[in-house]
Formats: sequence, C-alpha cells, structure tokens
Amino acid sequence: MTKAPEGMKILDEGVPGIEKVLTEECLEFIFDLETNFGEKRKELLKTRLEKQKEYDNGTLPDFPSETEEIRNSNWKVAPIPKDLQDRRVEITGPVDRKMVINALNSGAKTFMTDFEDSMSPTWANVINGQINLYDLWNDEIDFVDPNNGKEYKLNENPAVLIVRPRGWHLEEAHIEINGKRISAGIFDFAVYLFHNHEKLKNKGTGPYFYLPKMETYLEARLWNEVFVHAQEKLGIPNGTCKATILIETLPAAFQMDEILYELKDHIVGLNCGRWDYIFSYIKRLALNPDYILPDRSQVVMGEAFLSAYSLLLIKTCHKRGAFAMGGMAAQIPVKNSDEENNKAFEKVKNDKEREANNGHDGTWVAHPGLVPIAMEVFDKKLIGDNQLSVSLDNVTVTQEDLLKVHKGQRTEEGMRECIKVGVQYIEAWLAGRGAVPLYNLMEDAATAEISRAQIWQWLKHATPLDDGRVVNEELFKKILSSEIDKLKEVLGDDIWNKGKYEKAIEIFEKMSISPVCEEFLTLPAYEEIVSS
Repeated sequence: MTKAPEGMKILDEGVPGIEKVLTEECLEFIFDLETNFGEKRKELLKTRLEKQKEYDNGTLPDFPSETEEIRNSNWKVAPIPKDLQDRRVEITGPVDRKMVINALNSGAKTFMTDFEDSMSPTWANVINGQINLYDLWNDEIDFVDPNNGKEYKLNENPAVLIVRPRGWHLEEAHIEINGKRISAGIFDFAVYLFHNHEKLKNKGTGPYFYLPKMETYLEARLWNEVFVHAQEKLGIPNGTCKATILIETLPAAFQMDEILYELKDHIVGLNCGRWDYIFSYIKRLALNPDYILPDRSQVVMGEAFLSAYSLLLIKTCHKRGAFAMGGMAAQIPVKNSDEENNKAFEKVKNDKEREANNGHDGTWVAHPGLVPIAMEVFDKKLIGDNQLSVSLDNVTVTQEDLLKVHKGQRTEEGMRECIKVGVQYIEAWLAGRGAVPLYNLMEDAATAEISRAQIWQWLKHATPLDDGRVVNEELFKKILSSEIDKLKEVLGDDIWNKGKYEKAIEIFEKMSISPVCEEFLTLPAYEEIVSS
C-alpha cells in the first residue's frame, strides 16, 4: 500500500498498476493542491447555484459591468508554443489505450484525450487512463488487443497531445482528505502534470490542457491559481502549462475576454463546445418561457444563439492573440450504406466550411475517418498555420444575439429522439463506456444532458407540439414506454438483462420529471458507478 499524507485516504487500491501513478510523491502533490484550492472550488459552485436563482427569477445572462475595462482595454495572451500554432484539425476521444494510439496516429494535428465527457469515470478508467499517458511519455504505449491479437504502435510524428481533466463540478470518490472527496479536475491535472512534465519538455512539447464547464472568469482565475502553484511546487517556469478553454456554458459566453485575461499567461485559445452549450442554454433559462428550443436536430450552428456565440468567440480570441477553435463533428462513418455515409460526410464538410470561412483556426472531429475531410477544408482556407489575422472587427454581438432562440418544430419524433439516445447513453455510461456510437453519431455525456433537459423544459412549460398536443407527464411516460418496448425488442432479452437499462431508464425518467432542473445528471449517475 502506497503511503499517503496524513488525512488522505485511498479507498480502492485494487486497480492493477495503480502504484505506478499514485506514488507517495504524487499523492503529496495532489494533497497540496486540494488543500490549497479545494474549498475555493466549492465556494464557486455555490455561486453558480445563487446565480441560477437569479436566472429563475427572470434575470438574463449579460456582460459583467465590473469587468468592462478588461473588455475595452488592449492586451494580449502570452506567446503560444510552436507545436500548438497549427491546430486545424483536432480529434477527441477517451483515454483508453487503443484510442490513444489510434487518435495520435489519425493524421490530426492534435489529440484531446478526455477524462471528462467521453469517459465514464469508473476508478479503473481513471487510473488506466493515467497509466496509458504515463506509458506514452515513457515510450511504452504499444498495445495488443486481447480479443483479436492486433498490434497497435505509435507512428512517427503523432498528433500533439492535449489532456482534458474533469470539470469543477465533479469529485473523485476514491480519494478523500479528512473524510471529504477531492476535486476530480485537480486529481486528473495533478497526476498527469506530476509524472510527465519533465518527459514532455525533453520531447519538445509541454503539459497542455483543455479545461471544461467553466461558467465565470472567477472559475478561470481558480484554474490559473492552480497552474501557478503547481508550477512553482514542481520547479518549472510559470507559463509552462498551457490551456484551451471550452466555452460550453451560457454564462461563459458573456465573459470570454475575462476568461482569457485571467489565464493570459497560460491560455492559448477558446473552443466552441457546442453540445454542452446547448444544454447550458436550456438549463440556465429553463424556467423562462421565452427561451424554449425546438427539436435538438434543428438547433444548428449557423443560426440564432449558436451562430452569435461562435462569431463572438472568433472575434474575441483573435483580438487577444488566441486561437478560436470550432466545434465537434459528431458524425461517424456509416457502414453498409453508401448513401447514408455520403450524407454524413456532406454534413461534416458543410459544417467545417462554415467554421473555416468564419475565421476559426481549427475544428474538432470524433472519429479518425473524418480527419481527412476536415483537413481538406481547412487546408484550402488557411494560408499559414492559423487564421489569427481574421479580426471580425465588423461583427457586433449583443446580449440579444447570444440569447436568440432557434426557430423550428417541436415534435413527438424529437421527444422520441431524446428518450432513446438519452437512455442508451446513460446505460453505456453506467457500464463504463463514455464515447458511444448511436444512430451514426458519436455521443458523449452532453447528449444525455440535452435530452433530459429539453424534455424537462417542455414538461415544465406544458409546451405544445406542432400537432397540437401538449407535452405533459402522461404523454412523456407513454412515449418513454413505447421507446423502451422497441429497444427491448431490438436488443433481445439477453443483452437487456445483462445491461444496466432499468437503472438508466430510472435515472432518465426521474431527472426529466424532477421538480427542478438538476445541474448535472452525471452527479447522481456517478453515485451508481461508485456503489456498484
């Protein structure tokens, strides 16, 4: 058993190889960061809830008055490392070993390996993810698939690695300090940085991070404080850690300048985290009847609040010398149907052309098969490594623009889509899989969040469908039952009984009809993982 600092307890040391990453020195580093910053994290989460009360009473998100000077003054972020200058195509995916190798070999410029929305945070997944990254930087990442004997090796010139730790709202249940769970984000960040910073330097790269789910510049300030303290503790220069921030919450869209400013020594860009952004829009405005969205399929990037936020992100980033990253193409290649595959690829192409033409410096894909098409689009548009020269000074984005509701239909089919995707994703997540192919899309936790939040809002406001029926609990339960019956028939009794479908249905239904729109479904779902 690894010796932990006094007051720290590891509740499960049964994961093979855990001693490789949870060394005594690493635990001391985690302990130091958590004891210095853990309580501040909790206070900021309380602030989120207080702010939500204001939104529930009709206050709308807006640009903060107290930071007007930051928005109006001239300043730039610190210089950006050479290997992050060209990010025209980024691939994302969980931290499992085969995915890490395939993504690094995909031909993308960077790979965001994910401890967050595309990873189910079982303790085994968390630890094995850290082991995989440890082995990567020790040149020991080779892998043989036990199912088919296929060998996986790293190619020359792999993608640049960026790590996404979990968000501020998540805790790691398997490590406690004085009987309290620690921050999951601090844990993910600390373990990776502690073990790999020297090897990263020796290989000509650095500790690069994608930071998710922030709502305010104060939450960005906390991450900056963590970075500064961690670098000092490890004896590495300030500014070594570099971060790209996902703008995937509605309040954060009004504070992009401020977020860049708080992290200006460490930040290299912002990213349009579009799926979580839709979820946040619904959640933060859930009680306001003026902001009810149509079916998810009709909430598209080129229109209304999504278009406004994307353009503002480009304008803000380029003004400050930071990169503006586009959003996720969730499509995946469609087997056994050339027609459907061509449709999927055409959607990706159109989406990426919109981003490139607007001025984004790069974009996200979820599958190696989409790297070539995204690369082709950005290769045609980019003259150099990026589009920092695109200013968008002629673009003005107002509060009204950032809140503009998408037009479209609200249909029974839209409800069915929410239910079948939401239930199946939660089931997979409970079973330990965070990136799930469903209906020709690669879905992550944001999918389930959108699904349950949209149904919750439609129920709350007795929203009329286009056929005249009103969304109420009776209709929801009727459609839920119908979709469950169909899913049972498709899967068969054996798969159904071996899976976690009943629990997934229970969670989805409970959160859809809850008296309040809960902050995150992954919080109660995590308790199911911990207790199983």
